Amino acid sequence: MEMDIRDHWDRLSAATRQWLTDNPGCLILPRTMTERICQETGRSADCDQHGQATLSRGDLDFIRAKGNQIPDTDSEYRFFDATQP
Repeated sequence: MEMDIRDHWDRLSAATRQWLTDNPGCLILPRTMTERICQETGRSADCDQHGQATLSRGDLDFIRAKGNQIPDTDSEYRFFDATQP
């Protein structure tokens, strides 16, 4: 089953992206997350009998890479010197 998370990352909501990066070892998406991703991307997924979807190796690697990125929340660079003035 190919979710193509990488191709549709920008279409996912911030909450969905946060859940995926908070759970990088999740090989099988829960039914609620599978439904949410399908709604947000407009694509259907091959689900098992419980409504869960399996992530591909490429999707897992992509999610882990996204989770390891440092967020750019503060564009102002601050330098803190370790020595006393």
